[in-house]
Amino acid sequence: MSLEKIIIITAPSGAGKTTIVKKLLAEMPQLAFSISASTRQPRGNEVHGKDYYFLSTDEFHQKIEEHAFAEYEMVYAGKYYGTLKSELQRIWDNQQVPLVDIDVKGALSIKETYHQAALSIFIEPPSLEALRVRLSERGTETKDSLEERLAKARYELSFSHEFDEIVVNDELEKAYAAVKALVLAFIG
Repeated sequence: MSLEKIIIITAPSGAGKTTIVKKLLAEMPQLAFSISASTRQPRGNEVHGKDYYFLSTDEFHQKIEEHAFAEYEMVYAGKYYGTLKSELQRIWDNQQVPLVDIDVKGALSIKETYHQAALSIFIEPPSLEALRVRLSERGTETKDSLEERLAKARYELSFSHEFDEIVVNDELEKAYAAVKALVLAFIG
C-alpha cells in the first residue's frame, strides 16, 4: 500500500455517507478516520481527540495563521470546521490512509490541495424526493429545517461532477460495495 493517499467521502445530509464510512472503517483496517477540528461545543458524550478536536475560536484562528489546516471553512455563522495537517500526518505515520468525511466545499479544498493523492467520492441520493423521505423518517427535522437541508442538498448536488467518482445510494449494500471497490482500487 503506498502512503500519503487520502480518501475523501462527501454527500448531502441524508444520502447515507455516515453509514458507508462506518462500514468502511469497520472492514478496512488500512483506513483511519480523520478527526476534524471544530469551534462548536461538544454534544452529549463527544470526546476531544476522538469525535472532534474542539478548539476555541482564538485557537482555530491561531492554527489558520500557522497554516496548520489542509482545509477549513466557516460552515455556520461563527462555527469553523477544518482538517488539520497534523491529523493526516498522524494517520500516515501509523501506516494508514486517512478517510476524510466532510462537507462538499471542504472535500473540494482537500482535492485541490492533494490532487492525485486524493480519491474524492460523492455519495448521491437517488433523487431529492428520496432524500426528503429519508430526512423526514429520521424524525429530527422541522418543516423549515427539512426545507433548509433540501435546499443545501440541491446546491451540493450541483458540484457532484467535480468529484472523481459519484456513487448513487439507491440501495445501501450496493452503494457500499461500489465505494469499497473504488477505495481498494485506489489504495492498492
